[in-house]
Amino acid sequence: MATDKIQRTLAMVKPDAINRSAEIEKIILDEGFTIVERRRVRLTRAEAAEFYNEHRGKPFYESLLEYITSGEVLALILAGEEAITHWRRILGPTRVSQARQEAPDSIRARFGDHANDSHNAAHGSDSPTSAQREIKFFFPDLTLEPVLTGEGAKEYLSHAVSPTLVRALTELCKVRPDDPIVWLADWLLVNNPNKSSGD
Repeated sequence: MATDKIQRTLAMVKPDAINRSAEIEKIILDEGFTIVERRRVRLTRAEAAEFYNEHRGKPFYESLLEYITSGEVLALILAGEEAITHWRRILGPTRVSQARQEAPDSIRARFGDHANDSHNAAHGSDSPTSAQREIKFFFPDLTLEPVLTGEGAKEYLSHAVSPTLVRALTELCKVRPDDPIVWLADWLLVNNPNKSSGD
C-alpha cells in the first residue's frame, strides 16, 4: 500500500439515509477506511446555507437546503489511501437514477431515494480543499495533525511510540496485574510522553 497517498475526507449521511447509517458505516469500514471522528447533528437553515454556499443561486439551491435540514445528518471524517476519490467512487454518480444504472452497488444506488433523483443518501468532499473546509465546518474544535506517511511515520514510531510501549510492556511483565489491559491503559495515560505538565 502506497502510504504517501493517505488522505482525510468528509462523508455525510443525509437525512433520507440516516436510518441506514449503520449499514453505510459498515461499508465504509469494509472498504478499508478509518473513521477518525463522527458527529450526528440537525443543521439549521443558516448552517446548511454556509455549507452549500458554492451552490447559492443555482436552480436546485432552495430544495437542497430544504432537503438537508429535513432531519439529522451524520458527518464522518474518513482516512485512507486516496480517501477523496475512493469515497466518491463508492458513493457513485450524484443522481440516484444514474447511480442505479451505472453503479448499482454504490451507496447512492442502494440508499438514495428512488422517487427523488436529488435525495442521494450521502455526500463526499470533491477535493483536498473542500475536504479541509468541510471537516472544519462540522468539527471546528478538532485539531488534526498532518497524516504521517513513509519515513515520517517510521521515525515517529521508532522515536515516540516504540520506546514507550517497550517500557510499558516491561513494567507489565514485572507487575503481572490481574487485569493487564486495564493496567496497561492506566500506565499509558500516566506515562504518555506527549502529555504536557498542565494535563
